[in-house]
Order: sequence, then structure tokens, then C-alpha cells
Amino acid sequence: MSAPQHTARSVTVYCSSSPHLHADYVREAQILGRALAESGRELVYGGGTRGLMGEIAKSARDAGGRVAGIITERLCALEQLDLENHQISIVKTMRERKQMLEARGGAFVVLPGGVGTLEEFFEILVGRLLGEHDKPIVIVNTSDPDDPNANYYDPLLTMFEHMIASNFVNEGVRTLYEVCEHASEVVGVLDRLDAQTDRGPVRPEILTPGAPIASAGEQGADG
Repeated sequence: MSAPQHTARSVTVYCSSSPHLHADYVREAQILGRALAESGRELVYGGGTRGLMGEIAKSARDAGGRVAGIITERLCALEQLDLENHQISIVKTMRERKQMLEARGGAFVVLPGGVGTLEEFFEILVGRLLGEHDKPIVIVNTSDPDDPNANYYDPLLTMFEHMIASNFVNEGVRTLYEVCEHASEVVGVLDRLDAQTDRGPVRPEILTPGAPIASAGEQGADG
């Protein structure tokens, strides 16, 4: 099955399908679904009814938004395929699913999730790093309801800093994604990034751990 072309008004959201999550996480998914719909953006997601996936899809539809779900044959039963979506794509493998999710979205938003969400995030991050796409990536680092002094993705962002400090990753990786604390901020971030019609190629030194990143004044006309 060939993947459809993405549009700037379609946003792929990666998130959890677990039905056993704190109400605060559910609320953030609902806020994001509604905000995307009200901004005129189409929601593209994993196609299920469970967990944050189901909540964001329902909220987007209830707010008048268009929703496209992409799911594998095997996950139709496990994640309870949402038949209310405006477009439903059922594929055979996870590789096909991820390819379609990436191709369909003009931007990517990462809500709290588990290993599947992290896998999808890292795949699009590496694609951005290698220059395979220049689409915005937004991480919603919402407050951790189990720890009032922490946010959900703090350990991930700390790990990035550890990898940078140890020269496994170049510091320029920080420029490849945006972080916001609340789902209500996402549309504003996307509006700002959409206005940057030419985000330019990834600078080659970002591929080299430990290499310095030139400042805007040092980059010259070709930077």
C-alpha cells in the first residue's frame, strides 16, 4: 500500500494505548485533540480506541476535526480499531504503519507513551538528523502526576544531555525538536514553526559527536 503525501495541516501524534493511565495524562490528550481540530489540523494517529490514542481521536472528532487512523491487522483487536475515524488504513506490518504515520504527517507530536512511542520518536528524530525530512517534532513533557517536581520526559531529556556530555551525540540534536510542558502550547509551537517556511538542512557537524556548532554569525551565507 502506498503512503499518502503529507500536508502541512496534518499532524501525526504518537502516544500510549494503555487504558490504565492517570487522569492527568488523559486530560492532556483530550486538550491536544481539541486544539488540533480547532486549529484546522487533521489528526493522524495509530487508529485505536484505547488509552491516550482513543482519547485524542474522540476529542478531535468531537471538536469537528478530521481524524485518520493507521493500524495493523494484528493490532485491530488488541487496540480496538476505532471505526468512527474519517479515514482508516489497515496495513500488515508495523513497518508499514510507521512509514504511513511518518509520510502522512506534516509535523509530529509526542505525548507520554511507552516503548512503542519512544521507538516511533527515535525513528523520526534520526530521520530529521540525517536530513530525510525537515518536519517539526514537538515533545509534550507534561507534569508527572506521581512526582510534582518532575515531568514525564525529564529522564529522556536528561539522557540526551548525558549522551551529549559523553560525546555520543552532538549538542545540535537539541535543535531538532521542541519541548513544551502543556498540550495547550502545541498549536502555538506548530504555528511558529509553520511560519518558518525554510527550516534549512541539518548542518553536517550535527552528525559528529563533540563537534562545535557554529553560531548564526559564524555560519556565513551557506550556513
